[in-house]
Amino acid sequence: MNTITREAIETFLHGQVSAWNANDKDAFLDHYRRLAPGGLSIEYVGRSLGDGWPVLEGMWQQQNAKIEIEEVTAIINGNEVACHNRNKVKGSTVAIDTIELYRFGDNGQLSVRYFIRQP
Repeated sequence: MNTITREAIETFLHGQVSAWNANDKDAFLDHYRRLAPGGLSIEYVGRSLGDGWPVLEGMWQQQNAKIEIEEVTAIINGNEVACHNRNKVKGSTVAIDTIELYRFGDNGQLSVRYFIRQP
């Protein structure tokens, strides 16, 4: 049975976005490490599923300097979360909406699925 608390989930959700927007890679990755010691998988729905650690590293390298995240809403139900985030392209009026699904599983595993609406 998963014993993750709502408070731990909220700390993760808001903390990783805050660290992203502050360009603090160490803090960003630390939020994931704390809640995914048993493994991380990330899927860009319709594209690929992979080991989350290299995917997260690539996301940081390719997007952090370009994107600022606005948290629109998060719905937490038990150990699963659905988030709507608005990824604002810095220096433009372009925003990319995402629906992000997080599942905090037993044994410290975290599964993330990104649904991305292209502008």
